[in-house]
Amino acid sequence: MKFAVVVFPGSNCDHDAYHAVSKNLGEKAHFLWHKDTSIPDGIDCVILPGGFSYGDYLRCGAIARFSPLMKEVVNFASKGGYVIGICNGFQILTESGLLPGALLRNQNLSFICKDTFLKTINTKSVFTSNLEIEKILRIPIAHGEGNFFAEDDVIKKLEDDDRIAFKYCNEVGEIVESSNPNGSVKNIAGILNANGNVLGMMPHPERYSDSILGCNDGLGIFESILNNLK
Repeated sequence: MKFAVVVFPGSNCDHDAYHAVSKNLGEKAHFLWHKDTSIPDGIDCVILPGGFSYGDYLRCGAIARFSPLMKEVVNFASKGGYVIGICNGFQILTESGLLPGALLRNQNLSFICKDTFLKTINTKSVFTSNLEIEKILRIPIAHGEGNFFAEDDVIKKLEDDDRIAFKYCNEVGEIVESSNPNGSVKNIAGILNANGNVLGMMPHPERYSDSILGCNDGLGIFESILNNLK
C-alpha cells in the first residue's frame, strides 16, 4: 500500500503521519507539496495532516482548500481513493466540501491539548474495520477550532447513514457532556462521507501509533485502511 502525506505551509504533523504509516505500519509513503498539480499513480490513501495551514488565516483550512493539489484530492476521492483528514486536515475537508459541517472555535475559546477517549461508533468503514464496536481509544487532541457543528438535518443524515465514526467519551465509554472537550454537537469526533472513503477526525491517531509513546491506539485506524486493500 502507498500513502501520500500532503504538506501545506504551516503543516506541523506531516512527519508524524509519515512516521505512523511508514515506520509503525510498515507501508510506503511520501510527501506531496500543496502546489503539486497531480497525485502520482499508485497512491492508495491521501493524508491531510494537522497543523496550521496558512496560519489559519480567514478560517482554519479556508485558504488551503484552494491549494492546487486540493483539486486533485477532490478528484481522487470522487474516484474512490481513500482520504483521511486529521485535525487541520478535517477542517480542510469541510472547507473543500468533501465532508459536511464546520469546525468552530472550541466552546471555552481556548486551545486544548490533551488526551481524550473516543468510542468507535462505526466498524464497517474503511478506517474502522479493524476496531471493535464501541471500542474505547485513547487519542490526543491539539486544537483551538475543533467544535464540530452541522444543522440538525445534516446530523440526522449522518446518524441515519451510520457516518459517525467516533464520539468523545469518558474512560469507561460513557458519551457525556463532561467528556466533550470542545463542544462538538453530540460529542462527534469523526465523520465519514457518503461513500465511506473519506474520514475527517479532530483527534490525532498518528500521535498514538507507536508503543514507545506508551499508547498505540491510533494504529488501528491505519491498519484498517491497509486491511481494506488486501
